[in-house]
Amino acid sequence: MNEPKSKHITWHDANVSTEERQQALGTRGCVVWLTGLSGSGKSTIARRVEQLLLERRNFVYVLDGDNIRHGLNKDLGFSPADRTENIRRIGEVAALFADACAVTITAFISPYREDRDQVRKITPGNFIEVFVDTPLDVCEERDPKGLYQKARAGIIPNFTGISAPYEAPENAEMVLKSAGKTVDACAIEIIDYLTEKGFITAD
Repeated sequence: MNEPKSKHITWHDANVSTEERQQALGTRGCVVWLTGLSGSGKSTIARRVEQLLLERRNFVYVLDGDNIRHGLNKDLGFSPADRTENIRRIGEVAALFADACAVTITAFISPYREDRDQVRKITPGNFIEVFVDTPLDVCEERDPKGLYQKARAGIIPNFTGISAPYEAPENAEMVLKSAGKTVDACAIEIIDYLTEKGFITAD
């Protein structure tokens, strides 16, 4: 559903322009969407990018998949429909952060291309899809939360990569091969991209 359910609402424009926000904050808002299997390194890389950008006094914030499910999306499970709604909601939140000129970094498995493409549509020109491309066997070997072991045992149903599909990006702005790289190396690749594209200024 693309239209609001209520017909009795009105959009209110801001008194501050996007350009004025950018000038005041020194950043162009964007959504850096990290997608990949569980254990691929999404959250760890996102948090390191956040830390490095904050040290440079950039306006940045991370929206993490597990954290969002503790609050805003705690009513959602992991069925295909719930996964789609999870991404729809966080996409709208990420778009608001980007509109406020924050470098908005998300760390979500977000297994379906269509769902990620919907987020791209609501943040045109400011959506950076980052595929954290880590082989399944490496993710299973890491298994920081013990989830793969539970999925293999049938304790966790609908687990991406085991009993549920993951649709890898076909045209991601960035592909991070995290296996064999340090977290800092991955984070710096993202920061270099943001600098090159003018979302942040060079340090």
